[in-house]
Amino acid sequence: MDTNKRLGLALSGGGVRGIAHLGVLKAMNERGIFPDSLSGSSAGAIVAIMYAKGYAPDEILSIIIKTNYFRFLRPAISWRGLLKMDLVQTLYEEYLGEDDFSALNLPVTIAATDVHLAKTVFFSEGEIIRPLMASSCIPGMFDPILINGHHYLDGGVLNNLPVEPLFENCDSLMGVNCNHLPDQQNIRHLKSLIERTVIMSMNYNVYSRVHRCDYFVEPKGLATYGVLEIKKANEIFERGYEYMIHYLDSHPELSTFQKQTNYTG
Repeated sequence: MDTNKRLGLALSGGGVRGIAHLGVLKAMNERGIFPDSLSGSSAGAIVAIMYAKGYAPDEILSIIIKTNYFRFLRPAISWRGLLKMDLVQTLYEEYLGEDDFSALNLPVTIAATDVHLAKTVFFSEGEIIRPLMASSCIPGMFDPILINGHHYLDGGVLNNLPVEPLFENCDSLMGVNCNHLPDQQNIRHLKSLIERTVIMSMNYNVYSRVHRCDYFVEPKGLATYGVLEIKKANEIFERGYEYMIHYLDSHPELSTFQKQTNYTG
């Protein structure tokens, strides 16, 4: 066991499917494996920030179910989106406390998309809440988030597995994608076609970064869950947990990242 080895964890976006990240983290923690740094887009950013704040995976799951995150959204009458995210700020203030990356127990970088510059921007210092809202701001559904004169949208638009910020801060890098798309022979209606096309696009920019990962974790079949299907939260969590248990069994070398205690709490 080498407790000096550093593990970086990059978490993809995927709406409610991102709850699978919590199952993955629970399985890792039960084996004494704790990431030293994290990055994330969208749902992955939310999980990374909450975990780095010191909440255990089970606690985060309970918060998501109890608060029903999406009830904090309200209609937006504008050309930019259908829903506003401003009420989500109250939720984050309640559970995060101090609105600054320096208040976290672990280094975290979150990705958002700058609409004006058409590029990914990484946030890792200063205020947390507005960048976090921006990172999970689904285009066309929510009003973009204004930060320093620029409008930002979901980080997954251009980078749904933000591994780049972790390269200098870890010895090994693990990417986790929560959007595995199973084979489907018959696509019977337009809604299914659109949903499948969107996920294919998301996964394309994830898979273009897999070669940068030392380990790549992708629980099977998660793309069959709707992006807002909160009623399946426990099931999604279990899928992530069970898949990661098997992954750890087949990669015993990951035990070299075991630590004596969970220093995130």
